[in-house]
Amino acid sequence: MKVTLRRTGIEDDEKLWRMQVEAFQSLYEKYKDTETSPAAEGIEKTQMRLNQSFTYYYYIEADNEIVGAIRVVDKHEIGKSKRISPLFIMPEHRNKGLAQRAIELAEEIHGSSDWELVTILQEEGNCHLYEKMGYHQTGETVVVNERMTLVVYVK
Repeated sequence: MKVTLRRTGIEDDEKLWRMQVEAFQSLYEKYKDTETSPAAEGIEKTQMRLNQSFTYYYYIEADNEIVGAIRVVDKHEIGKSKRISPLFIMPEHRNKGLAQRAIELAEEIHGSSDWELVTILQEEGNCHLYEKMGYHQTGETVVVNERMTLVVYVK
């Protein structure tokens, strides 16, 4: 399976936002994290990000089919980490190594060091993915509610 990243632009705002809401819906239902869930964001937040000069949104394509997206925040400043926020694979395409390949491709484009991201501590699959990719927990956590804690990873 050939996996590629294709840069998106403001013209993709609605499609990207709808995909994000669908991709994060099950986590939203599980954790009820209205303040932090990408599933609870309005389209204006996606539009704002797409208009940022330091934001790079990419569709993740597998065999020319859009299967998810990744946003890289890269201010191209020495001493500043790049950030993945968010990364998602559509439900019907999960567990095929696509997120792992998307991270590898993002690192090929933006460099392989000085990365950070935040994920849900209770989502063992997410934590396993990032640890497999060379990320490690900083020890910094944020308790969102009694069901969910966010954890910071760096590479």
